[in-house]
Amino acid sequence: MAFQFHNADHSFRCPKRRKIRSWVHTFAAEHGKTVGDLGVVFCSDDYLLELNKTHLQHHYYTDIITFDYCENDTLSGDLMISIDRVKDNAKTHNQLFFNELLRVIIHGHLHLVGYKDKTAADQTTMRAKEDEWIARYHDSKP
Repeated sequence: MAFQFHNADHSFRCPKRRKIRSWVHTFAAEHGKTVGDLGVVFCSDDYLLELNKTHLQHHYYTDIITFDYCENDTLSGDLMISIDRVKDNAKTHNQLFFNELLRVIIHGHLHLVGYKDKTAADQTTMRAKEDEWIARYHDSKP
């Protein structure tokens, strides 16, 4: 069982990996879960677009696709994150890049514990949870 960071076709090196791992472990525990095999995979827009077309039949760019491999109370999955999209979203929403990165990482984990984002109400709930967990990341010890 491991929580690892990987690169597909992008050379991005995630800062503060140890603190992010600890944050995700806290998130999992508070949702009654343990951390199993979790991968955060950094890639380009084009790479993620191809996955979106192939696996979801969606023909548009996205910042994250979450592949859920959870079993019972174990969080397992792959979070495929477009660094290009995270950078653009940070600029668009006037956010720091790192905060936007935290947002997509926790967004994927929220999906793994059952949160949805298909309806406007679901999106509002998801955004509130993202904001809560980003604040908790910054409030936690280094």
